[in-house]
Amino acid sequence: MLRVGSKAACMACRNLVSTNMGIRFRVPLQKLHPLSRAIHHRYSGNANPQRTPHRTAARYYTSMSRLPMRPPKPPPGSGGRSYQQKRNFWVVRLATRLLKLRYILLGSAVGGGYTAKKTYDEWKDMLPDFSEYNWVIPDFVWELSEQIDLDKLAKALPEMEEIAKLLPDFDKIGENFTFLKSLLTPDTSSDPALKASDSSTSASHDASDKQYKKSSDKERLDQLQEELLRTQLKYQRMLERLEKENKELRKVVLQKDDKGIHQRKVKKSLIDLYSEVLDILSDYDANYNTQDHLPRVVVVGDQSAGKTSVLEMIAQARIFPRGSGEMMTRSPVKVTLSEGPHHVAMFKDSGREFDLSKEEDLAALRHEIELRMRKSVKEGQTVSSETISLSVKGPGIQRMVLVDLPGVISTVTAGMASDTKETIFSISKAYMQNPNAIILCIQDGSVDAERSIVTDLVSQMDPQGKRTIFVLTKVDLAEKNLASPSRIQQIVEGKLFPMKALGYFAVVTGKGSTGESIDSIKDYEEDFFQNSRLLRDGMLKAHQVTTKNLSLAVSDCFWKMVRESVEQQADVFKASRFNLETEWKNNYPRLRELDRNELFEKAKNEILDEVISLSQVTPQHWESILQKKLWERVSTHVIENIYLPAAQTMDSGTFNTTVDIKLKQWTDKQLPHKALEIAWETLQEEFARFMAEYKGKDQDDIFDKLKEAVKDESIKRHKWNERAMDSLRVIQHNALEDRSITDKPQWDAAIQFMEETLQSRLKDTESVIRDMVGPDWKQRWLNWKNRTPDQHIRNETKNELERLLKLLDDHTAYLANDEVTTVRKNLEGRGVEVDPVLIKDTWHQLYRRHFLQKALSHCNLCKRGFYYYQRHFVDSELECNDVVLFWRIQRMLVITANTLRQQLTNTEVRRLEKNVKEVLDDFGEDTERKTQLITGRRVQLAEDLKKVREIQEKLEAFIEALHKEK
Repeated sequence: MLRVGSKAACMACRNLVSTNMGIRFRVPLQKLHPLSRAIHHRYSGNANPQRTPHRTAARYYTSMSRLPMRPPKPPPGSGGRSYQQKRNFWVVRLATRLLKLRYILLGSAVGGGYTAKKTYDEWKDMLPDFSEYNWVIPDFVWELSEQIDLDKLAKALPEMEEIAKLLPDFDKIGENFTFLKSLLTPDTSSDPALKASDSSTSASHDASDKQYKKSSDKERLDQLQEELLRTQLKYQRMLERLEKENKELRKVVLQKDDKGIHQRKVKKSLIDLYSEVLDILSDYDANYNTQDHLPRVVVVGDQSAGKTSVLEMIAQARIFPRGSGEMMTRSPVKVTLSEGPHHVAMFKDSGREFDLSKEEDLAALRHEIELRMRKSVKEGQTVSSETISLSVKGPGIQRMVLVDLPGVISTVTAGMASDTKETIFSISKAYMQNPNAIILCIQDGSVDAERSIVTDLVSQMDPQGKRTIFVLTKVDLAEKNLASPSRIQQIVEGKLFPMKALGYFAVVTGKGSTGESIDSIKDYEEDFFQNSRLLRDGMLKAHQVTTKNLSLAVSDCFWKMVRESVEQQADVFKASRFNLETEWKNNYPRLRELDRNELFEKAKNEILDEVISLSQVTPQHWESILQKKLWERVSTHVIENIYLPAAQTMDSGTFNTTVDIKLKQWTDKQLPHKALEIAWETLQEEFARFMAEYKGKDQDDIFDKLKEAVKDESIKRHKWNERAMDSLRVIQHNALEDRSITDKPQWDAAIQFMEETLQSRLKDTESVIRDMVGPDWKQRWLNWKNRTPDQHIRNETKNELERLLKLLDDHTAYLANDEVTTVRKNLEGRGVEVDPVLIKDTWHQLYRRHFLQKALSHCNLCKRGFYYYQRHFVDSELECNDVVLFWRIQRMLVITANTLRQQLTNTEVRRLEKNVKEVLDDFGEDTERKTQLITGRRVQLAEDLKKVREIQEKLEAFIEALHKEK
């Protein structure tokens, strides 16, 4: 038996495997291992290995290569039985060897596989974690990977020969580093004799040789430094070219199957989710000490320091309005930067996309931003705290949220509000006091550092510099103007200013021309730093220059701050939500949580229901109200200007003529206009009445101010149809011209109408007379009231005039002058001095009462005068022209009320309903108006609950997406 792993076993296995594979080896037996020769002789039956010829060994290996095969014939002279025993023994031993060979091969395969897997795992653990860069490729790119022609993408990539040309000469760099090492490190391994000879030789060199050697070494060092700088720039250009090609390839990938992408709902990106949370927080008036501590990049700096230019370089577009020295940023501008296939910009509250690759869209965007800034500034102010929200997407843009603030000023100039400086400071502090805000402090490098104001402000807000990034702009001008460029080095190393910062950067944002493009500015910036002595002399480090490095650093800091603080902020809003919900349950347990918009919609439906109820008013109700109001409005004119002047003529023909003339004048000038006024007032009163009735039916009193404002505005906007006045005038004129009373009920109704009117006027006249003469004897005795001297004079005048009326019952309406003199003398005889005007005034009231009393008595006589009227009999006692006049007035009132009712129900109610809807729609779009009209703690609490829940939900969705990206 062979020991597993011995040399003989290995040789035997190799021979067996080789022969089984059909390979024949002709190896001399003397060259085999001794154990192998022993095995050979044992199997071949040869006891003397020294006498075994080479042919036997060859035959053995040949026979082994042909297994299995027919057994050979036994040699002559040997028995068949012994040969069979030998053959059986040989077969058993061979099977045993083959089984052991299988185990050896199986064990080797298992051990080798385990070793290979362990080596692969160790190699995989040494690789860096690229999971943080999964955001570079959007989610739907993996879905499109099967549809993309990879051969075309491979052809678009640069060839290996091109990349090899860009690689530096590493051999030459190695020689240079060896030379540097030999200069900096002394050789301590040299021979002592050589050391002695070197020291003696060096002692013999003169001062000029030493100076020459030093100068040559310095030149060599300068050359090496320049070569290293060129190599670094070459690497940078190569990376930029590859990034540019990668950007184009990514754009192709994002635009692939564009139709299919836009047909389905695209998932919002991580930065868009975060920006939505910030937009909600900007409108949220926080209570319960719930403050907005979510991270964003706050861009602050002195006026004209280049803040806007730095932000434009990061956004890769000239998107902000520009001015020479004047204040352009008048309100905070929140810019959400994210990556996308097209370079576009969009406002939060607008659906328009501005194509930033087109100059006309850029100009329109700048103009829109300027308009929004000026609109946000209140009258008498220069700056505003209202935030303008803008999103910018494009290939290769770093994801972050920046807020551009108005530039800090030191002096208020002409045209500015007096509190402009303090307002800018308060706005800047409000954003910077957020403990998670990243402060991007912009300093103008072309002016003296001592003139900076913003550095002191930033030092107050972030004294340790744990969240501040300092940016020095206009470095090209600074290098030109400064006599000592090392001053720039002091600034970017944080040694000149008292403020501290996470990092210091130096950038160039153009030559100062407003027409420069972003690409030209980038090329100029790269050329400047490539040739600048600041970088060549080591005053600036390569990672501290260019806006590209700045944007990468700011984006990294932003996302680091977001990951560290967002979950804590979510917990804060969760606690705030619990407090608000607890207050609502305790104060309003049976009410739904309706915010201001939902309450407005509820009030809107109630108001529209009340307006619709106007169409359900019965015609009888409309006509009754209109007729009553119209008579109340015109009754005075009818009695004083038409009836009394005509009736006091004491002549039938004169009465009718006077009445006809006055009625015609009244109809042409006043009556239609009065009727329309009454109709409109009636519509308003009915509308208000329905709203008041709804208010009493378990309606919410929180809508009272809103309903009153809607009613007033609707009435103000409503205009009556002017064409209705002309048609109404014709109808009224025809009604008043008709004198034919057809039946007795109409006659009786006219008499009743006349009696009621005259009694009402008589009652008013007696009341006026009582006020003139004072209390009578009964009131003086019972109520202890006395007359005034004027009332005493009037009472004496009244008594004298009453005696005159008793003597002359048919006296005219006016006193003659001699009658006035007679009355005056009679009163003077009783010791009462009276003015003639007082006598005439008292006579007017007394005669009016006397005439109304006679008219009422005549009205009673006319109750039986219809028969004479119908047969046109002329009877002086029963001549009832006044009854006919009142019938004509009454009929005109009925016809006018019916006409107005038809116009109200058919036209004006619908127009009022339309006006109410328009007013409600206008109020619904006016957030400020809704805030003024729907107020109260209940409303504010519901608003806060809605906002806090929305913020919490958005934050949770953002955190979930953030964890998935990790």
